[in-house]
Amino acid sequence: MDIIMDTPVDAAIKDKHEESPRFRKPTVVFVLGGPGSGKGTQCANVVQHFSYTHLSAGDLLRAEIRSGSQFGAMIQSMIAEGRIVPSEITVKLLCKAMEESGNDKFLIDGFPRNEENRIIFENVARIEPAFVLFFDCPEEELEKRIMNRNQGREDDNLETIKKRFKVFVESTLPIVSYYESKGKLRKINAAKPSEEVFEEVKNIFSSET
Repeated sequence: MDIIMDTPVDAAIKDKHEESPRFRKPTVVFVLGGPGSGKGTQCANVVQHFSYTHLSAGDLLRAEIRSGSQFGAMIQSMIAEGRIVPSEITVKLLCKAMEESGNDKFLIDGFPRNEENRIIFENVARIEPAFVLFFDCPEEELEKRIMNRNQGREDDNLETIKKRFKVFVESTLPIVSYYESKGKLRKINAAKPSEEVFEEVKNIFSSET
């Protein structure tokens, strides 16, 4: 599906990228992991300890659904089916959130989910990540966590969880391998208790900054 994303918001973002030194060299960390791997919890810890702004691609998409925009119904359908939302929409929402944050350090959670995401983000935002934090966790543990968290989300049912994990393996793991080949991957055993996971996360951010 071809989606025209040339809006006043996009033009403003483009102008800011051209004019603002802050947007030429922000610090961006991609945070990847299967659904339920604890990305959101650990991002909240990093925000508290290292003053990053946490941007969740999934949260931004769900907010777009609630806003009643022209993309909302399409996004809702895709998320319910465990499918990937068109990259142009996600990148637009991320750039807008970065522009409005007032910060220059960002955790981008759950993105990029595929090669197209990565390429479009680099072309539009003109940013490569400082490094990629990957929360590695077995599928069985992820299923158990999601079924137990009971957040009332439409995508928190076993059938959709399996679809989402399949998409993750097929589309996102190649991105993990790509950044590993570039020496930018920081892998964490996310099956451990949350406190132990954050100790690893904290060590990584302390050494990288």
